[in-house]
Amino acid sequence: MKIMAPDESTPLLENSQTKTKTPLPKLQLGLTLFVLFSEPISSQYIFPFINQLIRELGITGGDDRKIGYYAGVIESLFFVTQALTVLWWSRLSDYIGRRPVLLVGLAGLSISNLCFGLSREFWALVASRCIAGALNGNVGVMKSVVGEITDTTNMARAFALIPIVFFAGASIAPLFGGGLVKPHDRWPELFSGSFWVNHPYFLPSLVSASFTTFSFLVTALFLKESLPSKQRGKELQPEPERGSIGAPAGAPGDEDASPVPIRTLLKTYSVIIPIANYGILGLVEIGCFALVPLFYATPVEIGGLGLQPFTIGMIMTAFCVANGLFQALFTARAIERFGERRVFRSAVLAYFPVIASFPTMSWIIQVQKEVGMAIWVLIVAQLLSWAVVEMAYAVIFVFVTRASPNKYSLGTMNGLSQTTTSIARAMGPVTFTSLFAFSKEYNLLGGNLVYVALLVLLCLLVLLSRCLPELEKEQR
Repeated sequence: MKIMAPDESTPLLENSQTKTKTPLPKLQLGLTLFVLFSEPISSQYIFPFINQLIRELGITGGDDRKIGYYAGVIESLFFVTQALTVLWWSRLSDYIGRRPVLLVGLAGLSISNLCFGLSREFWALVASRCIAGALNGNVGVMKSVVGEITDTTNMARAFALIPIVFFAGASIAPLFGGGLVKPHDRWPELFSGSFWVNHPYFLPSLVSASFTTFSFLVTALFLKESLPSKQRGKELQPEPERGSIGAPAGAPGDEDASPVPIRTLLKTYSVIIPIANYGILGLVEIGCFALVPLFYATPVEIGGLGLQPFTIGMIMTAFCVANGLFQALFTARAIERFGERRVFRSAVLAYFPVIASFPTMSWIIQVQKEVGMAIWVLIVAQLLSWAVVEMAYAVIFVFVTRASPNKYSLGTMNGLSQTTTSIARAMGPVTFTSLFAFSKEYNLLGGNLVYVALLVLLCLLVLLSRCLPELEKEQR
């Protein structure tokens, strides 16, 4: 019998190898996610008490209508300064390694949190939040670490854990942020000194600073350097196939074992497409995140639900917990079964019912004049749809990582993508909440102009999602 040579179009050995999934590096991935947990802990804990702090400092001159303005400035400054610096920290990590940049960021968070708790002047509050944002480029760098300690068979599973960490931190931070203020009133036997009277908001700041300090020690002692050129005992090897999402042979960085210039990256189609998708996704996300509690709290007379703050808090906490479970149970499985591109395109479509729920509930509440069963059903449906949307984040992290022309530019790639979402976080809340008020005040499109604006952005995102190429099976 004549034995036929295997045909190159049917690489049986390669296909069998690609079906074998690499186990997740549990220790290093767990350490990375633990450090990542410090980000929402440090950025979210001030929300429960910032309005009260502004009022007590006398910044507004007794005019409570101005509190929202000053509070908004302080809340946004972290993301504004982060947007200005995160790219350069990520770029620096491509040269000096991931661990040094992470350590600087964690040290900056610890110091700024302590300064915030000690501040008794508005300028000091501003300075502390600016320090936190300017010295902290850790989110982009940690995504680079995840991309470097995984491969194409387990990357999606690893990135699916990142939204869970953020939602967990966003749930816990407000709890201790609001629960530990003014400890001299709650536990006078433990906090009876004049220091606690003069600095009633220092304790939650101290808790946040202590956590980031502990994360600093964990990083310094246990987290390994993931940048290939800085790993001890390893010489630089020819770069393996990364599974680029669309860079053709000869694309920038193919043969160069060094970071690709930023200008070159910005001119590369396969780089810009996932970053543009991430930026628009972040803008729509922060718009919905700002509008949900505002719409829930707005009086029924002007088209809101008129819910109490405690009820809104319970709804959002339940959503964070349920969403975390949903992502843990379904995201990675969906990606493995349907592929990254199909999951992303389907997930962003779930934003349509999220946005459509706002005017629908507004119309029902105007008819019923109270929050009845129909409203609660729509709230649940809206939040369930939102949980489906969150699957898109794990997928877009994969696309951004795969788009890197070489592994030495991964930090820059994540820095560019994180810059876009930081800008969205800085500008989105004030933009959409102001547009909401403008729509209601002047009854533009029946008070629904803000939702139309969100739908326009969403349509742009849907079109951009069609530009993401299908990853080859051997690249998954």
